[in-house]
Amino acid sequence: MRSPVPEYLQSVLTECRHLDDGEMSSGNPELAAADPDTFAVALATVGGSHYGAGDTDTEFSIQSIAKAVAYALAIEDNGLAAVLEAVDVEPSGDSFNEISLEARTGRPRNPLINAGALAVHSMIAGSDGEERAGRLIELLGAMAGRELHIDRAVYEAELESDDRNTAIAHLLKSVGHLGAEPAVVVDGYARQCAVTVTCNDLAVIASVMANGGTDPATGRQVVDPAVNRHVLAVMATCGMYDGSGSWIATVGIPAKSGVAGAIMGVLPGQVGVAVISPRLNEHGNSVRGVAVFERLSRDLGLHMMHVPPSGESAIRTLSESDGVTTVELQGELRFAGAESVVARLAAGVPDCEEIVVDFTEVRAVDGAAQRLLREAVSGLEDDGYRVVVEDPDGLMNASRDS
Repeated sequence: MRSPVPEYLQSVLTECRHLDDGEMSSGNPELAAADPDTFAVALATVGGSHYGAGDTDTEFSIQSIAKAVAYALAIEDNGLAAVLEAVDVEPSGDSFNEISLEARTGRPRNPLINAGALAVHSMIAGSDGEERAGRLIELLGAMAGRELHIDRAVYEAELESDDRNTAIAHLLKSVGHLGAEPAVVVDGYARQCAVTVTCNDLAVIASVMANGGTDPATGRQVVDPAVNRHVLAVMATCGMYDGSGSWIATVGIPAKSGVAGAIMGVLPGQVGVAVISPRLNEHGNSVRGVAVFERLSRDLGLHMMHVPPSGESAIRTLSESDGVTTVELQGELRFAGAESVVARLAAGVPDCEEIVVDFTEVRAVDGAAQRLLREAVSGLEDDGYRVVVEDPDGLMNASRDS
């Protein structure tokens, strides 16, 4: 059977193609000269499936989308507390290239505007901008599943038009929130923005983030789960510049945009999505890209607040035979699901001596559910029951980030 997903994605592009308003990025002549009609959408699921429509293999510079991954790398290099001392996580409400600093501390408002991104880049381990950018490119390549490189023409054009970032870097240095000399940081930041990717690449990178930092294709943990979760939270509130509030209310997908016209979205536990279309709205976000994401969110139920009740079907069956009560569980157990199991057991089980808790049909158990269910088993044993846990995949003993 042929999957209907590519045909659906193509229909979305067709219905959004008439949106030709917006302006090309004017800050970099290489971006201004790009084909304004480039248009593509790509999806990569946490199960390893890839879909796309349009110009999915057309290359463009990653621009500000790199800020999210650079933030993750800086946290892994320095620890979250140290990075938070230098850069806050509050939405700025200003344009991406404004000098948005806290009046009292001088910290940039968040890591996804230019001021914060410059401070973050300076915290990546490396002797100079080239080495810092090189480490970031390695991480991006590991997430994309292929070797990435810098577009030299875009990099040089970034440097030639970087007077504003240079001014921001000097200001950050003056207030103690830049970890290297301004010229070195601006050079490395320009390299970071000039990394060449495709729409497919961004969808795959997003799928790694959707999968808790683990590459769905290899099973390799590329980004620490706690770091990944923190970055996604900041993307949700700050990733679409001064349009972040309306984006998260309407689309409901943590995302990061770039002035080349790309948007990368991450729906945790489900899918990574990317769109490229160069014409930008007043916030610096792709006009068609926003429209495509709005359509996908509505059609596919991708809004992160659109979550089915997780606890109502955690118990698959509850049966009694020959003095043994069997509680068969199913699905992915989190707090709400585990609580529903505990509440059912606390309400009383058939008169028996032995209780079997069967995890065979369970796919995953997070840390909160593990703790709650262990305590429930202990409580049943204290009440005099003999409890047998059938856990063929060792889910109750696995290390879980909760």
